[in-house]
This record gives sequence, C-alpha cells and structure tokens, in this order.
Amino acid sequence: MYRTAYLLLLLTTIFWAGNAVAAKFAVGHVSPMVLNTSRWGIALVILSALGWRRFAVDWPEVRRRALYLLLLGAAGFSLFNVALYSAVLYTSAINASIEQAGIPMLIIIANFLLFGQRASMAQIVGFLVSFVGVAITASHGDPRRLLALDLNFGDLLMLGAITAYAGYTVALRFRPQIHWQSLMIALAAGGFLASLPFTAVEIASQNAIMPDSRGLAVIAYAAIFPSMLAQMFYIRGIEFIGGNRAGLFVNLVPVFGTLMSVFLLGEDLHLYHGVALALVLGGIWLAERSSRRKAAA
Repeated sequence: MYRTAYLLLLLTTIFWAGNAVAAKFAVGHVSPMVLNTSRWGIALVILSALGWRRFAVDWPEVRRRALYLLLLGAAGFSLFNVALYSAVLYTSAINASIEQAGIPMLIIIANFLLFGQRASMAQIVGFLVSFVGVAITASHGDPRRLLALDLNFGDLLMLGAITAYAGYTVALRFRPQIHWQSLMIALAAGGFLASLPFTAVEIASQNAIMPDSRGLAVIAYAAIFPSMLAQMFYIRGIEFIGGNRAGLFVNLVPVFGTLMSVFLLGEDLHLYHGVALALVLGGIWLAERSSRRKAAA
C-alpha cells in the first residue's frame, strides 16, 4: 500500500511540475484563463465519456452532495490555478515557489485545528527539511536572495492559492462514497464552471489569446496529465496515507519543475539542484518512516 501511494504521489508531483514548464511554453500561444478553462473542459468531456455509466449509478448521491462537490472542484481544480496564474504577473517566481511549499504546513494546521489530528515531531522536522530544499531551489542556491524578497499583491494571491488547495485537500475527507470516476467528473465540472467567469473577464478585457498549434499541445498535456491523472493519483494517495503525509509530497513540485526546466528548456544544471532534491526526499523519508512505524505500532 505504501509503495503504491508513494508511486502515485511521485507521479502526481512530476505531472504538476510539468504543468509549470508547459505554462512557460504557453506564453504568447494561449492566455492563462483560456488555458485553464480549456484544460478542465477537455478533462470533463473525457472523464464523462469514460465514466458516465458509473456516474449514472452514483447520481443520487452526487445530486445529494452536488454543492459540496462543485465547491470542492472549484477550489482545488480551478481557483488554485487562477490565483497562481494571476500571482506571477505581480510577484517573482522565487516568491511563488516558496509560498507553494506552505501547502503541507497549512494542511497540518487545518487538520489539527478542525479535527484534532496531531502531526508527529518527525513529520514537522521532515517538513522543515523539505522546505529548506525548496528554498534552496527557489533561491538558486544562494539563501541571501531570500532576504531580498519583495512581498506584494501577487504574494497575497499566492496565499489565496495555497489556502484553496490546502482546504481542498482537507475537505476531501468528507467526499461521498462514490466511484472515483464519478468523483472526478463532479470535481472537473466544478473546476470548469468556476473557470468560466475568469475567462469571460479575460476576453472582455481583450487579453485573451486563442491557442495556436503550440497552445493546443500545451492544453492537451494540461488536460490529460496535471488535470486528470495527477488529480486522480493525489486523491488515491490521500486515501492510502492521509492528507498530512500526502501533502508533504507537494514540496517536490518546485524541485522537479526546476529539473525539467534544465532538461526541457535548456536552463543550467547546478549542484544545488541535487542538494535540494536530496533534502526534499530526505524530509519526506524522515516523516514517512516515523508515520509507518507509528501505524505499525
């Protein structure tokens, strides 16, 4: 079970990191809100085509919990990306990378305040070690750069983004007992519907860019890997090991994103990339080792 959870969560973070790299390829080829709406629209169509039979069976329960499912999909699937895409217009990539690393800690705090679920000392230490790895990545190996961070409106948007995703993770514990295909269809519907007003504003303000061939390729990747597969794997990972432990894997996203930028975008590879990856993986291993021992006991 643990190995399956680790594999699913590892793939999740790789796909999410790839999404960040794909966003770089998308600049000038498709605008952010058009990309967001398109990815969830395509994901919704594919998921519905594959899972409509299961959805029909689960419809009574889906209808009973419709508002909850739509809000959950809106927060976790769409609003996070809307806030992230908007934030990078005002703040630096360094700020955004570091701030995303706050998601695991917000999950731990929310689970404690709302449900009395305590994190072990090893989990907290593991988070801190992983956070150092993220900080090294974001600062390009020079921690002094962190002292020069300029907080602004973009950072406020990032706070909203990470709060939305942490809240989504915590709220998944209340998901109805329906087939995963039905759950994904309902959540994708929430994500798609929530994206529409933002795209409408982008079009009305004449900032929308309709996709060309490269934009279509980015949309296809985003719809299949970060939108569908990663979200399914993340949900399954939470089912296996819980939100506190699964959330810690999010710290791999900026590290993998940096490594992908090296190999796909031609950016330079440095020693600090390896150090950061070792710290993030070491922090996760430390937290998981303690959690598995506790579970076994």
